[in-house]
Amino acid sequence: MPEFIEVPKGLDRVIVADTEIGDVRGEEGFYHYRQYNAVELAKHCSFEQVWYLMTHAELPTREQLDAFKAQVAPYRTLTPELRALLPHLAAASPLDGLRTALSAACAARPMQPVLDIDEAARADDALFACAVTPAILTAMWRLKQGQEPLDPRPDLGYAANYLYMMTGEVPSEAAARAVERYLILTIDHGFNASTFTARVIASTGADLGAALVGAVGALSGPLHGGAPARALDALDAIGGPDNIDAWIRGELEAGRRIMGFGHAVYKTDDPRSLHLRSVAESLDGEIVDFAKTVERRVVEILAEVKPGRKLYTNVEFYAGVVMELAGVPRPMFTPTFTTSRVVGWSANILEQARDSKIIRPRARYVGTPPPVDVPGDGFAG
Repeated sequence: MPEFIEVPKGLDRVIVADTEIGDVRGEEGFYHYRQYNAVELAKHCSFEQVWYLMTHAELPTREQLDAFKAQVAPYRTLTPELRALLPHLAAASPLDGLRTALSAACAARPMQPVLDIDEAARADDALFACAVTPAILTAMWRLKQGQEPLDPRPDLGYAANYLYMMTGEVPSEAAARAVERYLILTIDHGFNASTFTARVIASTGADLGAALVGAVGALSGPLHGGAPARALDALDAIGGPDNIDAWIRGELEAGRRIMGFGHAVYKTDDPRSLHLRSVAESLDGEIVDFAKTVERRVVEILAEVKPGRKLYTNVEFYAGVVMELAGVPRPMFTPTFTTSRVVGWSANILEQARDSKIIRPRARYVGTPPPVDVPGDGFAG
């Protein structure tokens, strides 16, 4: 009889793999990408620089970055075949449409199982998937609005191009930089549900596209990737400063979660939220002051109602504020998150592909004790 190991529900605090990609230190309020403080990367780097870091395990020189951009550029434009598919998917929610469109794009490439190809081929598949994802999402959004998709502009960076392909307007430098900083902050964040999903699929030797599509499916759950818009909806529901306390207490008494607060890992301030608060302040707007007031009262009331528990804003709270001020439509908040996280997923898939051990945990059966006799005629009763 094999010996089994009991673990906490949800695999909470269970280490399931070794990684060189990054780490989240919840007690300290710190996380990093390949030993670089992620917040400092957001302050000082472009998205493409951090994308290169995740792919090559080092920050690029200017020459290396130029070569990297040239390598990625052809993958950012949709093929005629993919363009023809997207109108049939545009009516779906963005992530539902992305699941199908990204799967189709990867199948048409075609991608081979990671078990059957070398690391260079896997890395090229990853660049393709990361580059085509924002093009798919923005094209579907424009089609849903009755507008034609736009090709990326060679003179714009990753975030500016994303906003341009979505809205049809070249964003201000401040708006593009704000979204870029948000994207950098959300590239990777430990073994969250979608990242773990991607690694489980990769451990079977499946192709990179299959692992990414699985990750998108995990991210579509409102408990994982859907909170930025919900946090902003909460600000709308409160309406004004005079309603803050009554709304918060009403939500808590009804047993509902206050979206944008609390985190499964952080036991102190979420460093992403702290940085995005400063980004929101740089954009200015009445909603910023209101959000800060709501944040303060939520923290105070939670401390009163749930003494002993330290609950602070997470990344979603100010992410919604930043994206609203930068002109991102609310239905595109989580898809915008996806355009950055696909880079982190890909780095994890490539790392997992180097390990041939399949991820295969066990479940404990808790049903009726077996065996139960099967009736002679096969019918119950």
